[in-house]
Amino acid sequence: MRYLLTIITKINKAGGNRKGEMKRINFIWIGLVLISLTSAYAYDNHDFQVWNTEVEEFKVNKNSKISLEQEFRWGNNAGDFYYQHYDVGYIYLLNNYFNFGGGFRYIKQKSADKFRDVSEPYLAAFMFWNPAGFNLSNRMRFEYRYADYQSDAYVFRNKLDIKFPWKFTRLAIQPMVADEIFFKFNGGDFNENRLFAGFAFNPVKYIKAEIYYMLRSTKSSGVWKDTNVLGTKLKLSF
Repeated sequence: MRYLLTIITKINKAGGNRKGEMKRINFIWIGLVLISLTSAYAYDNHDFQVWNTEVEEFKVNKNSKISLEQEFRWGNNAGDFYYQHYDVGYIYLLNNYFNFGGGFRYIKQKSADKFRDVSEPYLAAFMFWNPAGFNLSNRMRFEYRYADYQSDAYVFRNKLDIKFPWKFTRLAIQPMVADEIFFKFNGGDFNENRLFAGFAFNPVKYIKAEIYYMLRSTKSSGVWKDTNVLGTKLKLSF
């Protein structure tokens, strides 16, 4: 881009005042502006990001609870705030092995030159089991995403969490790994995978926390791109 700007400056100094030359210069300028707008928030491959998630859970009765969540994301080597969401969900506790529920997520995400709104109602089901002391959970989630600036999308997500049976120190630090896949029904496309590794711990009563590294792989126009994420999650349960 700097090279093109140099060429344009030289043309102007040379007195390119003929009508045809000025038109070509204007087209170049317009093209540069459009390129800068469309790529301003398309971060590089292997970009480093920071995500922070906060969750509050309130038990309504012995069989149900309400969940409130907010998340913030910084990209471009953690220097650009580009995403936030607010989530309200309801979960029915069927038994120790199976829960289900639904909710609504409101998203504000940078696209081109400004923050844009996305609405996302969803349904979810949760399964739990404990083989050989491992804490395993699997979440299946169906989302409907709609916004004014892009096509509607139906998305299936499946996340498998594994917490190891070892706990360290008074904080009960517990190693964990997880993997989540995203399948977009529009066109039948597997377009995202998130691989997690980190630690869960309990700093005080009623609070659970996580620190993790996530390798996020996303596909756009047939090309896969990776993102390195340092994430934190804080959960209050009442």
